[in-house]
Amino acid sequence: MTRVAIEEGYFTVPADPAEPPRLLGSRCSSCGEHFYPRRMVCARCLHEGCDDVLLGPTGRLHTWTYVHVPLFAKKDGSVDSYGVGQVDLPEGPRIQAILVGGPDDFEIGMELQLDLETLSTDRDGNDVVIYRFTPIAGAS
Repeated sequence: MTRVAIEEGYFTVPADPAEPPRLLGSRCSSCGEHFYPRRMVCARCLHEGCDDVLLGPTGRLHTWTYVHVPLFAKKDGSVDSYGVGQVDLPEGPRIQAILVGGPDDFEIGMELQLDLETLSTDRDGNDVVIYRFTPIAGAS
């Protein structure tokens, strides 16, 4: 089965499921600042023409919250809770992302790993995936 991104241009979907996905960002060729998502003009120095780069696949949890309402509406009225966090990438950007785990699984400063979750199946039988972060076991 083939995996495809819910929206092209934001993250990679490796052919090998064991390989971690990467976020698709930009780096300013003038000042070196990194951005996510990608951008054409640097927000720091206003240089035009940033370079595309791969970011991640790890990060550190800056802060987080736990949501007790559905991410996607369910017809049966059930609720799936999930975490949302601000994740600091090693290259510099701080991004908001879905977190995998229960409310007792997160700690500010913990290391996280980028991974993919299947959201649905499209008309062609492909798994439609989103990115999210999960705690790295044993990391601090």
